[in-house]
Amino acid sequence: MNLVERAVASLCHAVLWASTSAIFVILAGNTVLRYSTGASLQWANEVPELLFPWLVTAGVVLGALHGAHITTSFLVEKLPLAARRVVGTAGWLVVCAMYATLSVATWRMLDIVHDEKSAILQVPGSVTYGCVMGGMALLSLLALQSAWRIWHVKSAEEASLVAHDPVPHW
Repeated sequence: MNLVERAVASLCHAVLWASTSAIFVILAGNTVLRYSTGASLQWANEVPELLFPWLVTAGVVLGALHGAHITTSFLVEKLPLAARRVVGTAGWLVVCAMYATLSVATWRMLDIVHDEKSAILQVPGSVTYGCVMGGMALLSLLALQSAWRIWHVKSAEEASLVAHDPVPHW
């Protein structure tokens, strides 16, 4: 992995660990409190709802980084190397453009959703949308790197590896 991919992976791992740990501690603590005293913390239901999109987005980006998403590449694999390079690069550039479009569209919505506040903690809706926007931007960056990588392959074997794993481990 190159520097950008390591930075994206480190960021996503940190978000996954922090959000999962916080969700677990809050829900477990609130459950113990509810069964031991009959009372519960009002905010303890809201925080996991706010953290869950961060957890999911980090997982989606890590999945893309490791090539863990479902692909249908059997048709492309039948093409000669030159055609495979063009089709693969074009495909990744389209994916990059789509994620970038989603990121820009989300950016434009941040002002609108900022006024929506969570019921108890009054956290603006733009926090969750910002998480989604950041995830889309990271996915766009990773797709651009995959386009670059597949354009620069030198053999059919490399092209096959890149098609299945955007971040080759060879």
